[in-house]
Amino acid sequence: MRYPQGGGLTAERQAFRERVRMEAVGMFAAGRGSTEIAKELRVSVRSVQRWRRAWREAGQDAARSPGPASRPKLSEALFAVLKEELAKGPLAHGWPDQRWTLARIKTLIGRRFHKSMTLSGISQMLRRHGWSHQVPARRAVERDEAAVAGWVKEVWPHLEPPRRRSGPGSSSKTRPGSR
Repeated sequence: MRYPQGGGLTAERQAFRERVRMEAVGMFAAGRGSTEIAKELRVSVRSVQRWRRAWREAGQDAARSPGPASRPKLSEALFAVLKEELAKGPLAHGWPDQRWTLARIKTLIGRRFHKSMTLSGISQMLRRHGWSHQVPARRAVERDEAAVAGWVKEVWPHLEPPRRRSGPGSSSKTRPGSR
């Protein structure tokens, strides 16, 4: 399966898939059937048939994975530079707060490397390199605890719908008045 933005798989996962293909090649040489191989390796029969055809036509190396359909937009060297830029923080790049959003990272990539990437491509690239969505570890400096407590005490009760009073009810959903 081909993925956008340079493969979508970690190096370990790519190596695992390559080992599966080479196991299949060994089973081809032993004369085993495609359905049996697919079941044992937990892959589709169609994939086994495709690998077998390539193996028959050009040998073991032809059954190897051709790699990603396209090269990644950012090479490992450029991603290292991007990582350094992200470590500087959004303030250093002209944004008013300390939040990195995908849109801001897209803008940074455009400014710094003159490349255009989709937001989903950026998200996938960051995940491949071990980055994840973050939640702030501490509260904002600007937060006024007294104002929040006052709002919760004064405003929230008026916004919240009143709770149902407990009392005698009916087990019948169709005739609530019957007992």
